[in-house]
Amino acid sequence: MPNGMSSSVEGMTGFPSWEPPFTGDERGAVFGALERLRTTFRWKCADLDAVGLTARTASSSLTLGGLLKHLAVQEDFCFQVKILGESMPAPWDMSLWETQGGDWEFDSAASDTPAELYELWDTSVARSRTAVAAIDARGGLDAPAAQTLPDGSHPNIRRVVMDLVEEYGRHTGHADILREAVDGRSGEDPPWPAAE
Repeated sequence: MPNGMSSSVEGMTGFPSWEPPFTGDERGAVFGALERLRTTFRWKCADLDAVGLTARTASSSLTLGGLLKHLAVQEDFCFQVKILGESMPAPWDMSLWETQGGDWEFDSAASDTPAELYELWDTSVARSRTAVAAIDARGGLDAPAAQTLPDGSHPNIRRVVMDLVEEYGRHTGHADILREAVDGRSGEDPPWPAAE
């Protein structure tokens, strides 16, 4: 273990709300993992101005602002469309991906203010958190999602949520690199204990 860390959490109390349960059930583990990644991602993008949100590194076109907008879209597409079978909520217009290209959300983020980008992500995540009650009412993670696969079958909700966990894992790694290049912020999780 690095820097004298112990593999035991014995004696530790006051874990932050984003920490997945250590002895939870499957629902707690799946949604806990998603919540931890959401929290870490948001912390990596927090408190930046337009310059910080549009900064790039190396030859990549990725920006923190583009990632905020992309993951806002993914939250709504995953929970509202794939799981619940609803239409994409405002402000999303699905035709933009057809007319502006598959990277529309990444490319257009440079035209959004930091406040708009943070609001898009925060609002989409709030809708997704609210959708968890509807998921529970449908039978939880084992229930079929609304999404129809090419063979006519439906994935279970667990699979769709785990796809979003994977999406956050990949992009939180990108955010680590981008944020450190902007102002040196690094770390696995937001500092704690902290006022939440």
